[in-house]
Amino acid sequence: MSNESDLPVLLVVEDDEGLQRQLRWAYDGYRVVSATDRASAVEALRLHEPAVVTLDLGLPPDPDGTDEGFATLRDIVELKPDTKIIVASGHGARESAMKAIAFGAYDFYRKPIDIDELGLIVARAFHLHGIEDENRRLEKSGGSTVLGSIITAAPEMLKVGRTIERVASTNVSVMLLGASGTGKELLARAVHDQSDRKSGPFVAINCAAIPENLLEAELFGYERGAFTGAVKTNVGKIELAEGGTLFLDEVGDIPLPLQVKLLRFLQERVIERIGGRQQIAVDTRIVCATHQKLEEMISDGRFREDLYYRLAEVVVKIPSLADRAGDAVLLARHFVNRFAREMNTKVQGISPDALAAIDGYSWPGNVRELENRIKRAVIMADGKLVTAADLDLSGNAPDGEDMLINLRAARETADRKAIRQALSRTDNNISGAAKLLGISRPTLYDLLKQYQLTA
Repeated sequence: MSNESDLPVLLVVEDDEGLQRQLRWAYDGYRVVSATDRASAVEALRLHEPAVVTLDLGLPPDPDGTDEGFATLRDIVELKPDTKIIVASGHGARESAMKAIAFGAYDFYRKPIDIDELGLIVARAFHLHGIEDENRRLEKSGGSTVLGSIITAAPEMLKVGRTIERVASTNVSVMLLGASGTGKELLARAVHDQSDRKSGPFVAINCAAIPENLLEAELFGYERGAFTGAVKTNVGKIELAEGGTLFLDEVGDIPLPLQVKLLRFLQERVIERIGGRQQIAVDTRIVCATHQKLEEMISDGRFREDLYYRLAEVVVKIPSLADRAGDAVLLARHFVNRFAREMNTKVQGISPDALAAIDGYSWPGNVRELENRIKRAVIMADGKLVTAADLDLSGNAPDGEDMLINLRAARETADRKAIRQALSRTDNNISGAAKLLGISRPTLYDLLKQYQLTA
């Protein structure tokens, strides 16, 4: 049996002693600390430093109102901004929910309390706090990166990093598949930097950005007089990458006639410049990337199947930012620190409402969109903290009744994801996964049954 001092601390701020006892009994996986008013809540916060707080807005001396509860919320956010605060109230639920989230609450729950459902919210809050705490620890220790440059704490990206490390030391062709803005060139550079070719050149070319009639010349080079305007011999990108790595971004945009010539190079490792007759041996490793579905292009006759298998000896699928739990917040902090330093601004961090907006936004433009929004926000911010308004994300959060109506579905999705991640990290060990999630084993078994998940 675990020592109580080893259990994660949950602070319950509630003036109803009966409900206090009920919550203490229900949350056997935590060390529950209780407070009945604002002063005792602040004292408990300083003494125990809980990761998660459940806060009843109706506190004395104003148990029928919310002023004292909101004052307590502001105190907690100011003293311990990383604490996850779950606010509960029966007073004007819609208005209280919006106000609490704006003040920095993590989540909101309407009274009367359903112990099981509140338990899921608490478990999710502990899980998210754990991820963010690990991110902060990694940042301080300088170990928040994999492959030297990829900032992540998400299992999905850590798996990508392990794959890159394994294939980098070989000479196989690597294909990176992922949506726009997921960091394909950064990973291509990581393949190069982790390989025996790291002292050689890294040459990148975006095949979609160069007109079709010029792409061949860019890749293979040309001899003087090969065509009008060719006043001197020009070495192509493949030759320039001799002894190093050539990164072909958006390789799906290479036209079919040029695909044949690229295939010949991959098979024979020799090239001919345009207008030349001499075969030139080139030792260049190819790493390529695309956001297109090459299998469909092969079926449609727009991409050669034999070229695909030459380019895709190892395929690495890069998850979108929305699928990298906790990484949006981690990256946001990194970008804020970087841009504030580069631009010498007064910005020092991110406000709770901005963190909530970042965590809840789907990021269709992935890391590139996040970086651009943070850069603009650092420039536009009036105070020391970047806000949701500075990020232009304040309108993306659900509001009013829609937020309350859709909360259950959102929680279920988040809970399923957290449970799968915990099981994955612990190799399906129930005890280890329960500890990682900050819940008891029986609670995890109940959740597995509820969501029809298997360990």
